[in-house]
Amino acid sequence: MHLWPLAVYVFLVGMLVMVMLGLSYVLGQRHHDRATGSPYESGIVSEGSARVTFSAKFCLIAMFFVIFDLEAVFLFAWAGAVRETGWAGYAEVLLFITVLLATLAYLWRVGALDWKQGSRRMVS
Repeated sequence: MHLWPLAVYVFLVGMLVMVMLGLSYVLGQRHHDRATGSPYESGIVSEGSARVTFSAKFCLIAMFFVIFDLEAVFLFAWAGAVRETGWAGYAEVLLFITVLLATLAYLWRVGALDWKQGSRRMVS
């Protein structure tokens, strides 16, 4: 086995990394202002704690968005292959859309898409 080219490559990459780190340490700026240690977000001084609690409703809506967005990707993929799939593919995508609409109707009925607090309705 001829592993010497790999060893030379690893050595050269290691040396390059060491040189770059050394140069950044030697040439880099060193300033210890009061503002250096403070958190900075887009030019706005942060207020309050970073431990903000989100409502479970927000996470639920986000999950629904991701799920239905992914379903749209499947529909776009089907649209690209519509000629190859024929009538069988058309029937399958109609079933797929029917299931999506039934799911959306169910989520709407139970109040999972409402933003207001306490708007949860029970399914009878």
